[in-house]
Amino acid sequence: MAKSSGITFEQIIAELQRKVYRPIYFLCGETDYYIDQISNYIEQHILSEDEKDLNQTVFFGKDSAIDQIISAARRYPVMSPYQVIIVKEAQELRDIDNLIYYLQKPLTSTILTFCYKHGKLDKRKKVASHIGNVGLLYETPPIYDNQVAGWITSYTKSIGLVVDSKAANMLADFLGTDLSRIVNEINKLKIILPNDNNRITPELVERNIGISKNYNAFEFCRAIGTRNILLANRIVEYVGNNDKQLTIHQLLPVLFSYFVTTLHLRYLQKPAKEHPSGHTLESAAAILKIHPYLLRDNQTAIQHYSEDKLIEIIHLIRIADAKSKGFETTSTTNGYQLLKELTFRILH
Repeated sequence: MAKSSGITFEQIIAELQRKVYRPIYFLCGETDYYIDQISNYIEQHILSEDEKDLNQTVFFGKDSAIDQIISAARRYPVMSPYQVIIVKEAQELRDIDNLIYYLQKPLTSTILTFCYKHGKLDKRKKVASHIGNVGLLYETPPIYDNQVAGWITSYTKSIGLVVDSKAANMLADFLGTDLSRIVNEINKLKIILPNDNNRITPELVERNIGISKNYNAFEFCRAIGTRNILLANRIVEYVGNNDKQLTIHQLLPVLFSYFVTTLHLRYLQKPAKEHPSGHTLESAAAILKIHPYLLRDNQTAIQHYSEDKLIEIIHLIRIADAKSKGFETTSTTNGYQLLKELTFRILH
């Protein structure tokens, strides 16, 4: 759930669906998906097709001036209760502080929306506080690698699908944190599902997206976590023979996140004054903001690795990551060799 300034993405959409509109929406942050969803709803649903011709304007920050946008915002709608103005790529705007002159007396008949991507508006500026007073300043929170599988599970449920845990992890490992890309791939899978089937399985993902259900970052973490030496080395060999399908650069970030989470879980499950028996898996999951189901593999890893070993592993992964990017290594060292060495040092 995306949340900022006390309001969530879901609440913003629900508010728009009830036709409760604000004079200004300033959408910013690192997660483009939420910005696009809100601005697309405003662009597609507030005005009828007949009203859009005279009352809907789209600006692009790089090609526009803030004074030009303010001038448009001060116009009254024509044969419509509202006019809609959307500013895309608003991060490219110059002199955005001048928006404050419009915010002192905005028109309630204008719905002015800024899409400010890959950054945030400095809340110390007066323009930020003025936006919050008369409209909505919404910052999309970043989504982290260890949250993606849970997000996929929630999203598929919202569109009437069920995704297997392994399939969710496969998609998360392969597609990363780009929610727009994830939604696009899930919607493709939905189209090809038979009418009597709503389940996304690892086989479906493997067949239609090209991710191996047996050789991927999720299975590699599971093999390392359970000290399954045979499977771990099979995946390493797969990387050596299929470097276009699976690379060290895909594996290391996921492996790093896996062991950092495992170490955090180990700390949380230690006895403490407030928790004499340590946190349960459920309470630890709430603190880490990860579904308990997804922590079960980390729980297993704790049984195989001491605290000191976990710290050492995290250090080894960071060294391997640096070497994979060309630091402290030779031109003849490749990802397969680095991964093979790292796997050996973790497991032995």
